[in-house]
Amino acid sequence: MRTFTLDLDALVQLINGREQQEHWLDLESGSVLSLLPEDQHSEQRQQIELDPDRYSQVPNLDTAQRIAMRESFLFTLDDLHAHPLLSAALTGRKPLRAFDYEIEAFAPIRQQWQAYELKQLREYALNWLYELGLEPAPDKLPLDTRGIPRDILRRLTKSA
Repeated sequence: MRTFTLDLDALVQLINGREQQEHWLDLESGSVLSLLPEDQHSEQRQQIELDPDRYSQVPNLDTAQRIAMRESFLFTLDDLHAHPLLSAALTGRKPLRAFDYEIEAFAPIRQQWQAYELKQLREYALNWLYELGLEPAPDKLPLDTRGIPRDILRRLTKSA
């Protein structure tokens, strides 16, 4: 497993994005190339075609995956008023839009949903990176304590 420095939050946003752009993760630098479908002859597209092993297309959640995530959220929900409304929203026309509309009436549940969605998207992104043989570098590296006098070390770790 290779440790990789990248912006995991930005990657999560791309996975959850609904725009028509393609996003490609550069497996060497951690940067992302964003391309419109009509950019067939752009310099970035040529980079990807010349070195396909260096890039991996960032997956986007499709409608079925988005609905499944909302359905799994409902299994965690025990609100007698919100559950039937949200469940019905997912079985009707335009289920994503209906779910988002109905959940607005329940502010605490909307916050629970947003936290649940973020957690699920982060897991999805981490699993995708794992399949590529990558793991994100930790946000904060552990402190190397070798050679630091005990009184200074105590003050350094006290503020952490």
